[in-house]
Amino acid sequence: MRIYLPATLSMLVALNESGDFRPVGGTAFALTPALRESYVDGDDEELAEAAIREAARASLRLIAADSDDEPVESADAPALPARRVVIAADIDEVKLRPDLDAAVVKVGAVVPLSAVASILVDGADAEDKVIRAVALVDSADLGDEDSELAVGDVEDFDLGWYATQELPFLLELL
Repeated sequence: MRIYLPATLSMLVALNESGDFRPVGGTAFALTPALRESYVDGDDEELAEAAIREAARASLRLIAADSDDEPVESADAPALPARRVVIAADIDEVKLRPDLDAAVVKVGAVVPLSAVASILVDGADAEDKVIRAVALVDSADLGDEDSELAVGDVEDFDLGWYATQELPFLLELL
């Protein structure tokens, strides 16, 4: 099954260095039967986009958690920019979790780089909106209309697509 894993740039760095991705809580998103039932119509591509949007929103929460830990910046390792990251992977063993949300699935503790199909990352033009959305994603989840609009602003940006072979170059260009 194609799954979409929320991530951060620091998690991409770790994936590049170790060859393994460790999803937080084993949480991923996918085109599940529950997601299909929650839409009146839409083809598989449109429904996969909905799962990607959910993973991108979860990426905002991970960025917020990363920013709670004071980033260490040095000449060797400058602070990474704020960008949403979604890792698309093909995993056979997933557990559907419609009790959490229509698109949520759970996966094992480690996803090997060999299972990664592609990487989706915001461009530099989205950074200001990502920073604002990171600060407001929790209140948006609680129904604050202004916060929902701010998160919606970042969702207007398309994530750039990268092949797994491009990962080292993507990180180098940040």
